[in-house]
Amino acid sequence: MSEKEILYSVKDYVATLTINRPKVLNAFTGDNIKEMQALLDQAAADRNVAVIVLTGVGERAFCVGGDINWERGSGGKSGLQDLNFTFNRQIAECPKPVIARVNGYAIGGGHHIAYFCDFTIAAEHAIFGQNGPRVGSPAGGYIVSHSASVIGHKRARELWMLCRRYTAKQALEWGLANAVVPMAQLDAEVRKWCDELLAVSPTCLRILKRSFYHHMAPIMQRDMNELLKEVAPGYFSTGEQQEGASAFLEKRKPDFSRFR
Repeated sequence: MSEKEILYSVKDYVATLTINRPKVLNAFTGDNIKEMQALLDQAAADRNVAVIVLTGVGERAFCVGGDINWERGSGGKSGLQDLNFTFNRQIAECPKPVIARVNGYAIGGGHHIAYFCDFTIAAEHAIFGQNGPRVGSPAGGYIVSHSASVIGHKRARELWMLCRRYTAKQALEWGLANAVVPMAQLDAEVRKWCDELLAVSPTCLRILKRSFYHHMAPIMQRDMNELLKEVAPGYFSTGEQQEGASAFLEKRKPDFSRFR
């Protein structure tokens, strides 16, 4: 029997959802995301859960987004086409506080999952950043727009368009993280935040979280697939995404010149 790729546990009113794919830096597949969506709904409905923690196995990575081999899909098509990626929206709509326990690389899809969480607690060695334009993996709609609400438009455009890497210290300075501690103290720090949340009114937390959601609501109406149809219909048949994925796997610089 193969080892479970998504782990789930509940202890002392805290549900922990863990990506268990350390060999690929906790990159996810479409099946992983579907399971995570179901487990997040389960935690939201469980009266024995008051706080939810998202993390990855090991000390190398929180999550580096979509597994590039899955994203390439079959027959030259991208696995992204068939995924209804609503996980970020679920985090925002979840009535309970969600904490990202960032134990290493938080890149691409892993990174925007982290900044959609209500709180982000990071280890000192964690690295943050986006990767989509570098590998031809499109993102759009509220996933991108919300980053401007978190860190402002100038920083958000730098983050998404240049695909730079940022240290945990920089993430803290920008507002992408709430706290940064040595890896050895990460679990204790996350637990401290959980305990503080457990000590206050859960109904008040639900009201507060929904209030923040209403602030986000105008941008939550447009998702990636809608933006793709508007800006680049037929994108996955052009070869641009395949060039980005192939370059990444071959460890070379992609050549996007023919797509300009």
